Amino acid sequence: MLDARKNAEQDPSMKRRLTFSLISGVALALAALAAPAHASDSPKHEEKPNRQEWSFAGVFGRYDKAQLRRGFKVYKEVCSSCHSIKMLAFRNLGQPGGPEFSEKEVAELAASYKIKDGPNDTGEYFDRPGRPSDRFPPPFANEQAARAAMSGAYPPDMSVLAKARGYSRGFPTFLFDALPGLAYQEHGVDYIVSLMEGYSDPPPDVKLPTGQFYDPYVPGRRIGMPPPLADGSVTYDDGAPQTIDQYSKDVAAFLMWVAEPHLETRKRIGLGVLSFLIVFAGLLYFTKRKIWSNVAH
Repeated sequence: MLDARKNAEQDPSMKRRLTFSLISGVALALAALAAPAHASDSPKHEEKPNRQEWSFAGVFGRYDKAQLRRGFKVYKEVCSSCHSIKMLAFRNLGQPGGPEFSEKEVAELAASYKIKDGPNDTGEYFDRPGRPSDRFPPPFANEQAARAAMSGAYPPDMSVLAKARGYSRGFPTFLFDALPGLAYQEHGVDYIVSLMEGYSDPPPDVKLPTGQFYDPYVPGRRIGMPPPLADGSVTYDDGAPQTIDQYSKDVAAFLMWVAEPHLETRKRIGLGVLSFLIVFAGLLYFTKRKIWSNVAH
């Protein structure tokens, strides 16, 4: 290596070749990093979801309580017939940072569900009204029953769907996702909204199997779930638009809260810790200046 550098200093043409090789290597590396961002250009790959604006995004983000309530209504009236949220308990809907239903609303909602319990004194299982401490019951008894009802498909549980789904933002934006405070954490909700709004007729050269639907935002651009939403399918009481776009954003926000119910607490604690560290660093700096200001160096 030292001989090459010495020869390059003596031979200007060799120096130019080394410089060109270095630039070419950097360009190839950048092209390799950027390749995933252009994967969606091929019809064999899904398109990149559209980025949305969310109230809970960013360091100071907070959930919109009204949106969470609307999203829960969309889930209850549309999604719950196939998808479970088995990690969510009824009482969670009344906790701070969420939809914040009243105790009465939570109790009435829980009582509207039938929970299988037991065994009783005779060894039999029975159904009883739900209690706030119960978790949401799944729509199917087991996976086999779900597949039998859904023509072989198995609807995923939605408890952490908003955090489990995502997409690559490509170069160079994905580099910021590795930096604390700059990471974009709303990939999953962007994906859910685009999926809900992405149903369309397939191109003429695309033939779909029976029971499949075309959606450019899912892997393979086809999905077994029929379009779940339609304008006016869910009635809102707060005057919000009753459109597919609004339904999609509301239910995606609700699923984000289900996946991360303590988001507001996490951000509040994080801001408090950062504020303390900044003040502490300032005190250390001025203490150091005070102690060593009269010491000769």
